[in-house]
Amino acid sequence: MAGRRRGRGNNAQQHQAPQHQRAGPRGSQREPAAFAKSTGCDSQTPHNKLTITQARRGTPANRPVRVYADGIFDLFHSGHARALMQAKNVFPNTYLIVGVCSDELTHKLKGYTVMTEDERYDALTHCRYVDEVVRDAPWTLTTDFLQRHKIDFVAHDDMPYTSAGSDDVYKHIKEAGMFVATERTEGISTSDLITRIVKDYDIYVRRNLQRGYTARELNVGYINEKKYRLQEQVDKMKETVRTVEEKSKHFVYRVEEKSHDLIHKWEEKSREFISNFLELFGPDGAWHVIQERSGRMLQALSPYSSPRGSPSSSPTRRRRSLSPDSSSASPSQSPSSLSPPPSPYSAKKIPPQEKQSHLDLA
Repeated sequence: MAGRRRGRGNNAQQHQAPQHQRAGPRGSQREPAAFAKSTGCDSQTPHNKLTITQARRGTPANRPVRVYADGIFDLFHSGHARALMQAKNVFPNTYLIVGVCSDELTHKLKGYTVMTEDERYDALTHCRYVDEVVRDAPWTLTTDFLQRHKIDFVAHDDMPYTSAGSDDVYKHIKEAGMFVATERTEGISTSDLITRIVKDYDIYVRRNLQRGYTARELNVGYINEKKYRLQEQVDKMKETVRTVEEKSKHFVYRVEEKSHDLIHKWEEKSREFISNFLELFGPDGAWHVIQERSGRMLQALSPYSSPRGSPSSSPTRRRRSLSPDSSSASPSQSPSSLSPPPSPYSAKKIPPQEKQSHLDLA
């Protein structure tokens, strides 16, 4: 039975069925599956016995192949869903009936379940591969049960299932040619999930205490409750310290990165400044060229040319030294060497007639 074993999990090879195999009698497969009547199938369609060859070849739309798969389906998981997918797609036109055992029968023959029977029934109705759910399914399939529900084939993995004093509860189904095998999905099972919870029990207790469950609801004693809460506080402190360390490392890294970028920019700007300075003020720089050109322009615009090395012989200084208003004279210059001031008449020639008239008046 699917979900009956608590051994290694059910990891199935996913057989990719053709598109026409996916469409079952329930059409879109979006509405919950119906629950089977306790009296069985009341369909009026004649139910003739089918062989596997006939079923694989295909049947009319009004005569789907009725395949039955049973199990506990506690903590319904992907391994269960894949097993049902294989059962649904084993024939082109399949009506999948799933039987779920009750709590009483399961606790008696297998063990305690996490989910109640009603929760397990409801979980199966919402699986898209399921067309019908049989509640309180039998542990061992009888001929009466098979005929009442008009079951053509039974789907399960082909490993012998030892239970209820039998070496294989599906032995008589296999001998009748009504058994179709599915493959288990490795790595996932109800037992594996429960083992994970038991292994990390303390973690999940602390998790539920944090979410508001009381110690009484979790069946935890007073001392253990205080221990779990203290451990939770310690873990929070560790997480806070770890977060601060990470932020500090990130901040230091950013500061180092920014400082490296800043130093690199300074170096680039320094090189650029030195290069521009040398280009402007160097031996062949633009500043010397401008000075040389401005000197040439001043020399070209000047009306006098001054000899090199004698700044005192400039025309301006010569004119100033010869000016009569000059208050100082060179000590080496004698008074006789100074020329007398020019006569007002020396610069202008008077005609002889005017000169004679002047003498007559005198």
